Amino acid sequence: MHTPHTPPPSAPRRAIPQAAGLLCLAVAGIALQPLAHAAEGELAEVVVKGNYNNAVGSSTAASEGTVTAKLIQSRPTLRPAEVLEFVPGVIVSQHSGDGKANQYYLRGFNLDHGTDFATFLDGMPVNMPTHAHGQGYSDLNFLIPELVGSIGYRKGVYAAEDGDFSSAGTARIQLMDTLPGSAVGAHGGMASLTLGGKGYARALVAKSTALTTGTLLAAVEAAHNNGPWTNPQHFKRFNGVLRYSLNEGGVKQSLTLMAYTARWDSTDQVPQRAVTSGQIGRFDAIDPTDRGATRRTSLSWNALKVEDDGEWRASAYAIGSQLKLFSNFTYFLDNPDTGDQFEQAEQRRVYGGSLSRLWTGTLAGRDSSNTLGVQVRHDRLSPVGLYTAEGGVRTGLTQESRVRQTSVGLYGQNDTRWTPWLRSIAGLRTDRVNVDVQSNITDNSGQRSAWISSPKLSLVFGPWSQTEFFANTGWGFHSNDARGMTARVTAKTGEPIASAVPLVRTKGSELGLRTELIPGLQSSVALWQLRLNSELVFVGDAGETEASGASRRRGIEFNNHYLATPWLLLDADVAFSQARFSTPQGEDPNVGTQVPGSVRTVVSLGATVTEFGRWFGQAQLRYFGPRPLVEDNSVRSKGTTLAYARLGYKLDARTKVSVDVFNLFNRKVSDIDYFYKSRLRGEPLEGINDVHSHPAEPRTVRVTLNVGF
Repeated sequence: MHTPHTPPPSAPRRAIPQAAGLLCLAVAGIALQPLAHAAEGELAEVVVKGNYNNAVGSSTAASEGTVTAKLIQSRPTLRPAEVLEFVPGVIVSQHSGDGKANQYYLRGFNLDHGTDFATFLDGMPVNMPTHAHGQGYSDLNFLIPELVGSIGYRKGVYAAEDGDFSSAGTARIQLMDTLPGSAVGAHGGMASLTLGGKGYARALVAKSTALTTGTLLAAVEAAHNNGPWTNPQHFKRFNGVLRYSLNEGGVKQSLTLMAYTARWDSTDQVPQRAVTSGQIGRFDAIDPTDRGATRRTSLSWNALKVEDDGEWRASAYAIGSQLKLFSNFTYFLDNPDTGDQFEQAEQRRVYGGSLSRLWTGTLAGRDSSNTLGVQVRHDRLSPVGLYTAEGGVRTGLTQESRVRQTSVGLYGQNDTRWTPWLRSIAGLRTDRVNVDVQSNITDNSGQRSAWISSPKLSLVFGPWSQTEFFANTGWGFHSNDARGMTARVTAKTGEPIASAVPLVRTKGSELGLRTELIPGLQSSVALWQLRLNSELVFVGDAGETEASGASRRRGIEFNNHYLATPWLLLDADVAFSQARFSTPQGEDPNVGTQVPGSVRTVVSLGATVTEFGRWFGQAQLRYFGPRPLVEDNSVRSKGTTLAYARLGYKLDARTKVSVDVFNLFNRKVSDIDYFYKSRLRGEPLEGINDVHSHPAEPRTVRVTLNVGF
């Protein structure tokens, strides 16, 4: 959400001693391990089982890797989208009801609900362009974490396969084909029941079955949660998955049907002045009629065919989704009598797919491979709109559009090993977008198209002493909302505006290394930077496009995954970043260059006990530091430290019980903070600039009984 604001007088910066202390602990723990050396050019055989498949020789950048199913299943998650926190440096939070897409942070971005972080599930794009609530909206509430087989991630703009929304990073989630059974090669099933305080209950039944040909995986999930909110959120979620997979004749393919529905009552961010004065509590709502409802169905197909000289990959998908979201962020600022509540709603159909061919061979006598691919996507929104509302009921129309949006991406990539210690990966991607917008505001209807090309280059040096080095550079882009591309006047006031640039150029580079010099430890360091020509975003709250100017980001990441013993896995990930506008924002040149909401420091420390007799468990500490809330840095949020923990016991070979505790130390911190103008009843008509926060949930305990069959 983006809202106008007026910066207050300067305030001092807040120190971040917690982050420094956590970094020292992480570095000290690594330094205490004994060193070992390997012959030059020798590839390490280190496998951190159940952790990250990030071995030397497995990737093209230090910031690339794969998370395995064993680690995903071992860590508790408060919400489904928190599986993305397995991507080092990613923070997932929420500023509204649990049925709404989460907030995401990575590499100095407040990614809002997904902009500049591309997420895929079995080849299906999760990000939604030209969305009612925000560009790139990425809702993962339809995901069942127990079915996730792996998460492959990349950061930066260095892979030709990655297109729109991927400037900060990309996550590709793969579902399991079968559930593990009690014997090697056996198909399994599971039933679990989770109960917790504040009305939390979740039931899951899943089973994979071998058919005459292929395997069928079915799962059904139902959940309910009121949360700690004074106005119970009455969150209800239902999920279903039916997946058929087949692997024969050199072809591996899957067909997956998914269905999801949810409804909830929202408690959005509240002004700090109301909490400080005692007018409301931390978990109160200003407008208790805010609410939402969503539905999603999808059918997707994936295939891999291995050839003597390479492979074919193909995918196709069809998605249908709906959203109705009632929000009130400014309360009584615009409408002192009836309030400022509005509704954002859309009905969407998405059709698309991809096809790629990999050839292996030689180039100048060197081992080489070439890949050509095409990706196609078509979105039909009928309609997408912004409406006035009161008491959770639509009262009027602000803007409504019917949109047809088609994107096509073509890419090619060459991967050549020139010497035993030098490998190059060069790629080129070209994207084209076409939009057709039919708006109720005649001046905002129209058609527009644009294309953009993005070259990429990566060099991999080594390995030497089980260490390799990376140099990566590339160009990427993100798209703007189709309504912004054709808009000529503002939706609310009718004032003339300039149409948004359809495709915005980004450019990134990275230097990194990955090492397994210490037995059992995978470590990587990445020094990166990213420039955006514009941070134009469509402001769903206002129904128009807001320019934020060009920006630059730079930072360093230090990631460590250590197999301390056969039953103990340790993780330590630290990221520092800096985000700045290239020129001061606003009419006043002294307003400042800080990017509001950009996170400077992220730390994640974890310890996982896989099997210590019948016991298992996990402890996770995450910290994301203070953020500037205005461009001149005069208002900053506080840092947030949260701890999760799990303790479990296997009653027998098929039955286990576990206790999960979220916000273990019951910290009174925020999930997110904004600074903007709002008005409560009785306040001056011009409103008051203030920090608006959504608190992290207090200590929450959940108990799960899991039975395999």
